[in-house]
Amino acid sequence: MIHVRHKAVAVVPVELAFAHIDDYRNVPDWMFGITRFDPIGTQVQGLGARYDAAMQIGPKTMKSTVEITEWEQDRLITLSSVEGFGNKSSWMFAPVGDDHTELSVDFGYELPGGMAGRMLGKLIEPFVVTAIRQTEANLRKQIEALEL
Repeated sequence: MIHVRHKAVAVVPVELAFAHIDDYRNVPDWMFGITRFDPIGTQVQGLGARYDAAMQIGPKTMKSTVEITEWEQDRLITLSSVEGFGNKSSWMFAPVGDDHTELSVDFGYELPGGMAGRMLGKLIEPFVVTAIRQTEANLRKQIEALEL
């Protein structure tokens, strides 16, 4: 699995940052490339919640069913694919004083083996790095606007 990690500090309390990311309805607004993020079943948050997701990567749409595999209030949300495009993302939250939150993301994805996988990796990796940075910037801007 290939990993991309990124950290930033948002000027909002940890509770607000967590609540915004934990609400599946906000995901397409801040996560770069996500075109669909719909709950599967009646559980819409917390450990075990599942979502039908689609991410646009250039001309290709990568589809995946993801499940929340780790969830700790105001501290951690981990989504892992259970079907489709293999990926895992962990969003970690750490208070920095009373009104700042360090947001950390670790995004991992799986590629096919062999020469095709290596070639695809060279094409996708720059996109993923840019996507993670853009996602963090979008997210930080949105949650900081909630404080106004």
